[in-house]
Amino acid sequence: MDGDAEANNTLQESVRVVFTPSGRRGSFPANISVLDAARSLGVDIDSVCGGRGICGRCQIECSEGSFPKLQIHSSLDHLSKKGEAEKKFEQLRTALSKGRRLGCQAQLIKNVVIDVPLESQVHRQVVRKEAENRDIRMDPATRLHFIQVAEADIDEPKGDMQRLLDALHEEWQLDDLTFDSQILRSLQPALAAGKRAITVAVYKRSKVIALWSGFRDKALGAAMDIGSTSIAVHMCDLASGGVLASASAMNPQIRFGEDLMSRVSYAMMHPNGAQEMTRAIRNALNKLIVEVVNQVHSEVEDVLEISVVANPIMHHILLGISPEELGWAPFALATDSSLEILSSELELKVNSGARVYVLPCIAGHVGADAAGMILAEEPQNQDKMTLLVDVGTNAEIVLGNRERLVACSSPTGPAFEGAQISCGQRAAAGAIERVRIDRDTLEPRFKVIGSDHWSDEELFENTPSGELITGICGSGIIEVISEMYLSGIISEDGVINGDLCKRSNRILSDGRTWSYLLHSAEDNAAQIVVTQNDVRQIQLAKAALYAGIKLLMDHVGCRQIERIRLAGAFGSHIDVLCAMVLGLIPDCALSEVSSAGNAAGTGARIALLNTQSRRVIEKLVRDIEKIETATEPNFQNYFVNAMAFPNKIDSFPNLFSIIDKPEHNTKPASKRRSRTRRRL
Repeated sequence: MDGDAEANNTLQESVRVVFTPSGRRGSFPANISVLDAARSLGVDIDSVCGGRGICGRCQIECSEGSFPKLQIHSSLDHLSKKGEAEKKFEQLRTALSKGRRLGCQAQLIKNVVIDVPLESQVHRQVVRKEAENRDIRMDPATRLHFIQVAEADIDEPKGDMQRLLDALHEEWQLDDLTFDSQILRSLQPALAAGKRAITVAVYKRSKVIALWSGFRDKALGAAMDIGSTSIAVHMCDLASGGVLASASAMNPQIRFGEDLMSRVSYAMMHPNGAQEMTRAIRNALNKLIVEVVNQVHSEVEDVLEISVVANPIMHHILLGISPEELGWAPFALATDSSLEILSSELELKVNSGARVYVLPCIAGHVGADAAGMILAEEPQNQDKMTLLVDVGTNAEIVLGNRERLVACSSPTGPAFEGAQISCGQRAAAGAIERVRIDRDTLEPRFKVIGSDHWSDEELFENTPSGELITGICGSGIIEVISEMYLSGIISEDGVINGDLCKRSNRILSDGRTWSYLLHSAEDNAAQIVVTQNDVRQIQLAKAALYAGIKLLMDHVGCRQIERIRLAGAFGSHIDVLCAMVLGLIPDCALSEVSSAGNAAGTGARIALLNTQSRRVIEKLVRDIEKIETATEPNFQNYFVNAMAFPNKIDSFPNLFSIIDKPEHNTKPASKRRSRTRRRL
């Protein structure tokens, strides 16, 4: 009776739900199941049993606490109580983890934030942080040494550790070595097992950090790239430098906020918020370590050294430091120096003696990942004026050459990664990633992640991704808006031309604005529409990035950039022509614009495998001039001009020497469109 009364009382209420990590949200009548709500929004949740509570694949987690940005207070109590189906599932299968429910059984009662774990997603995230091929001069900090330790002698009262140090001196000329206390606990058992033959790991020719009985030639190192959206671990052979295995995953902190400042806010608003995020990232890294170690049929004990790159907020959270001071001016870092610490201090489940090297940060919002990018790209050795851009939720920008380097960050937000876009999603199977629009008919063709064919090719429909189109990712939204501009669908000011509805049924009325229909809903595929607000979100993101670049150009007195390198997962997969058409990057000869791949991760590998490189980047970071965009008076003017495609003031001669500038896009908007522009 109580349950029925509760259901009747809430029957007419509207319940708001936000799903992470997709960011999709909506309002529904109370008592709808989480699974049904998710499906109606196109949220990716697995289910095999058809919602009967049998398979357990639709497990979700209800986030707890206040989310001011979303205007939601979320609690597990805001879902219906466990029913018989869930209780039976737990009896027959396994108990649900704390905070977890079956999405097909849990019903929405009040406003909630729901996290869909990776294992509950049908289309697993494609995290593009591959290790780049790179020649690195090997000079690892940790080396293995095989020695024979002298037998104990009653006539020469000397401890076994002293005998070990003597052997290292005699056989390897290693002097004045120190050792960690845990070495003593394992020393004599190892000597006994190996009949006094032992392999010792020595760090920087100064410290014994691990030992094993007998002969051992396997020493592993892990290079970690911790981004706000995704994380990656590359397992390397410390002897050869080769990448033995790589693994990557979504950063689990996304459930605390899509962008960095949302996570700072979470730390501010929740007493243990920073600690929660620290636990989340450390647990995720430990899972990836186990994954890559298993790939190479090794053990976590073989991991002797780790290098880390991260943006400042991820850097602080990993270290267990609250990021709150980075939430307001003057954006003070707890430290901007490089760090060498024990792995156990970060609760990383590797060899207890393993050392972690954290690259230095450059400024309050220009982090160790930017330092890694510099280490990989070496702009300080370039004659050409070189622009490095790591495009993410917070773009990090470095400009200069062998004479001078300047750096800044710019708050681009998550739009480039598919968030805040109506049909946006992160790069996963089923996401549209390439788009072309016919200039005459305005008909589109596109490619989807998971398929090698374009949508107008016969074989496209025979691929799994051709049958299930789920959304559009960052590279896809960049290309479609670029194509819409070149096709005359949107003006220089970013207004969708509603008059074109007479010419094409792709132009749809959307209240007081217009939208472009990229893909019609059919079968299991989602309807993909680019709205006026989607265009605005990209304008805001690209304008922030471009304004930051212009400020750096002012500071070095540069009027023309000669070389551009786009780093990061997003920068690796966007079409550079489309990026320039939008004004995401400045005008430059297209032959000089290229992808730097996962430059931050490459920098982490260089720092892992070459100790000299650590001294190089530490000196460079001290010499780089840091620019704070928030206090620069010209930022707003540059931002406003950069809202136009490609720019209101800058002419882009290189770009328009190879493509035609749409003349009709420079004409004033109609009266109706002008009203719409002011409103937005």
